[in-house]
Amino acid sequence: MSVLVAPATVVAQTSSNSLARLTVEPADVVLVGAGARQQLLVTGHCRDGAVRDLTHAVRWRCDRPDIVRVQDGIVHGLADGAARVTAEVGSLQAALSVAVRDAARPQPVSFRNDVMAVLSRAGCNLGTCHGNFNGKNGFRLSLRGDNPEFDLDSLLRDTQGRRTSLFDPGRSLILQKPTGQAPHEGGIRFRKNSVEYGILERWIRGGAKPDAASAPRLTRLDVWPRERVLLHGANEQQLVTRAVLSDGSTRDVTHLTVFEPTVETVHVTPGGLVRSDKPCEVTVVARYLDRREPVMLAFVPERPNFRWPAVAAHNVIDEHVFARLKALQVEPSDVADDATFLRRAYLDVCGILPTPDEARRFLADQAPDKRRRLVDRLLERPEYADYWAMKWADLLRNEEKAVDAKGVRLFQRWLRQCVSDDMPLDRFARQLLTARGSTYDRPEANYYRTNLDPQKAAETTAQLFLGVRVACAKCHNHPFDLWTQEDYHGLSAFFARVRTRMIDNQRRDRLDKHELVGEMIVWHDREGDVPHPQKGGPIAPRLPGLPGSKLADGADRLTALADWVTAADNPYFARVMANRIWHHLLGRGVVEPVDDFRESNPPSNEPLLAALAKDLVASGWRQKHLIRAIMASRTYQASSTTKPTNEDDLNFSHVEPRVLQAEALLDAISQVTEVPERFAGHPLGTRAAQLPGVSGAPTFLKAFGRPDRLLACECERQATTTLNQAFQMINGESITRKVSESPRVERWLAAKASNDEVIAELYLAALARVPTAREREAIGPRLERAPDRRAALEDLLWAMINTKEFLLRR
Repeated sequence: MSVLVAPATVVAQTSSNSLARLTVEPADVVLVGAGARQQLLVTGHCRDGAVRDLTHAVRWRCDRPDIVRVQDGIVHGLADGAARVTAEVGSLQAALSVAVRDAARPQPVSFRNDVMAVLSRAGCNLGTCHGNFNGKNGFRLSLRGDNPEFDLDSLLRDTQGRRTSLFDPGRSLILQKPTGQAPHEGGIRFRKNSVEYGILERWIRGGAKPDAASAPRLTRLDVWPRERVLLHGANEQQLVTRAVLSDGSTRDVTHLTVFEPTVETVHVTPGGLVRSDKPCEVTVVARYLDRREPVMLAFVPERPNFRWPAVAAHNVIDEHVFARLKALQVEPSDVADDATFLRRAYLDVCGILPTPDEARRFLADQAPDKRRRLVDRLLERPEYADYWAMKWADLLRNEEKAVDAKGVRLFQRWLRQCVSDDMPLDRFARQLLTARGSTYDRPEANYYRTNLDPQKAAETTAQLFLGVRVACAKCHNHPFDLWTQEDYHGLSAFFARVRTRMIDNQRRDRLDKHELVGEMIVWHDREGDVPHPQKGGPIAPRLPGLPGSKLADGADRLTALADWVTAADNPYFARVMANRIWHHLLGRGVVEPVDDFRESNPPSNEPLLAALAKDLVASGWRQKHLIRAIMASRTYQASSTTKPTNEDDLNFSHVEPRVLQAEALLDAISQVTEVPERFAGHPLGTRAAQLPGVSGAPTFLKAFGRPDRLLACECERQATTTLNQAFQMINGESITRKVSESPRVERWLAAKASNDEVIAELYLAALARVPTAREREAIGPRLERAPDRRAALEDLLWAMINTKEFLLRR
């Protein structure tokens, strides 16, 4: 009888947590061939709902030790037959049946399934090593093993065949270099007694042959567990991966899988044991051959006194957020007070501050639905259309270098009208994708003015409407996602027939004779293809991730693409649009970055994102509807004041304070000082959020992260704080002028306003709240003692717009 005794401390900790039952995975184990093995996963389920990995803490018993052996949580086949393996902790047990077949027959080494896995496991085909486009020291492999045929040729024919010596396998360079027997810049990658060495050596000894055409291929990668929250300070989790092959067979590949954690303080052993140095949430990407499966783990600190508070969900959004927080033992912050919500709502919806009168009316309103009614009013204001059109103008690169000055104005006007009319987002995307005609008559045609070639159009479309960054797949399969080179060029083929031509505007009598030449005509030709990057012939349009997709003969390519992108069952579009709206209101997306959806970057709360997308589609793709739903949630209305359990939380338990966006900040300063910014070429009174393009914008906006609109990416807008920002706020030209010329100060002086009146109005204008007694007591005497009343009021105004409370959206 084979028994492995676990460390006593782990068992003791588990027992103290009231262990209720055990489970073992995978539940079905069939071992085929000599040396067959299967990593097991044992989970302890506690009475309080917590789970804990006990794989390396249980005792193992086997009723047929002559058939199987269990060591370190791995069951090994010894002889043909069936056996029952049992895991034990105290009086609890969990058993599984194991079948062993052909235990005496060695299994042939598969180049595709075994050798390629070893090359990945050892890191040989990474971009920093031989997977680099230029190779390393004369030896090149395909990046992350995306071209097995190329790699086989490199192994067998490079360096006069010295990389694989069929006559003396031990002298093969692919064995000597990674084991340190020969000089190797990459150092030791595995030992002579390792599984990796054994696979390579047996493959070479067997003739270093490619797989037969009939050899089974990988069809699926199963992973245990897929998601887990580990409570009570647990810091370990065993992972298990199992390959499902095309002939229906399965095999344990845990020892051949590359495990890539997204957090530096998390480490994974070669055997798949995840260890975390401190509490955190981490995604571990399990990569075997061309399959990647994310595993989401949360290591929660010991919180013995945690009790979920009695908080009521406002809607389904809160239900999903609270479910995640409860599982993580994170308490949500309290609801923000009315003044905080008021200022937040104005900034998020319209990019402006409430006036003192608007603030007074809202704060005095006692109706229970006043927050809902406020949001309804804000969504009908013209500033809402200005502010959210600006967000799309950033992404659609509406700037004067790519689009002429008149085109920029017309495109901005079109975007603003779409937002004001609450145009369904599916129709919005469709109009952009299928646009044709004059960029002056049909401003949406500027989509192709900023995406003049098929490749750029494909990359922009994928990033904007699918949330996918496909540029990496242009020259090779995407190293971190499922997108292939065929996907990239197949998507580009949809845009191969887009044609553009500049025309002389002077020939159009209806245009002002002083307009610059810059109008473009966009049309769709009947012919045109994208050449295959390797084969040279034309590549057919192909929907991303759908290799078998084909267009009907004579179908309009862009219409077909738009149909697929905006379909209700498209797996990307609704989720991306919902995630963008959530990002703009909450400060970070459920998927972050918002335009980087990939297997290795899963949503932080999948049920939440699914619910948001479903609600968006059900509303007829109406942006205003989803904004209302999000802002009605307790999650959106939460305070930024944290609690002990949620200080470092990123699951929307509290609002994260953030610096106002550049345009909103400049407009807020102009609003509080009552001195409008002067924008060259625009009438006085134009707000920063209304600027159609980027030319002529003051340095203040650039300092606070306004993008140049050169990228179709939210990432171009910088949110980091810099020293230049401090200089702008302390003594920048714009701030100095606005404070010294402020009509608000002039009005206070002319009306001989009392200190209390000045303080009250300034707090309402800048912070949308009344000052506290302590604030009045701190400011009043200083104003009273000041020898120069004007200078004192200007100093107070300057100080207010430099406070954290003013600069931050809280």
